[in-house]
Amino acid sequence: MPKHGKNYKNKLQGVDRTVLHSVEEGIELVLKSTYAKFDETFDVAMKLGVDPRHADQMIRSSVALPHGTGKITRVLVFAKGAKEAEALEAGADYVGGDDLVEKIKEGWLEFDKTVATPDMMGVVGKIGRILGPRNLMPNAKLGTVTFDVANIVKEIKGGKVDFRVEKGGIIHSGIGKLSFGKEKMAENLLAFVQRIIQLKPSTSKGIYMRSITISSTMGPGVKLDPIAVRSLL
Repeated sequence: MPKHGKNYKNKLQGVDRTVLHSVEEGIELVLKSTYAKFDETFDVAMKLGVDPRHADQMIRSSVALPHGTGKITRVLVFAKGAKEAEALEAGADYVGGDDLVEKIKEGWLEFDKTVATPDMMGVVGKIGRILGPRNLMPNAKLGTVTFDVANIVKEIKGGKVDFRVEKGGIIHSGIGKLSFGKEKMAENLLAFVQRIIQLKPSTSKGIYMRSITISSTMGPGVKLDPIAVRSLL
């Protein structure tokens, strides 16, 4: 079990984990429970009624948050010709082909997201063993293997987040910063939940959204009422 410090334990006393809160109440509690001296990330964890051991219940996708994540994301694009210029114009930090592959082979990994046009995947495959374990490999399911590089670069720069269901049916993601304030935090949360609902597998039986917990980076988790959350969508 992780050990928590005095500040965490003091804030935990103000959170009743047996109570399910509305979105407004929950966010207010998260804001009241913060004690860190930096702008903490606003996190959400959802327990879903899926079994990720079955391929048809493996949820993996992305969502463009209305107010972004509050983080600066460095985007690398594998493209050539007109698509290379298109990516640069859209705001990509690095664009290239074999030159970037060689640089990455030498240990350079100063980027956060990777995009590739389909005709460049043969080149990208040479470094699959480097990018794959770091979740940096372009993926068609996430929209990062595409000829529409301008739009995907703009979406990533604007706050698009990737997510996937973990063992036990849990999806966890950072969806903003506490400095956003209650209204923007709520809008990002609802956009995230809406996307998860859209991805419900047809083979998922029983209750789909089993629990929703929000928190700050350092603060205690606050449980939301899934029915109340869904009623806002």
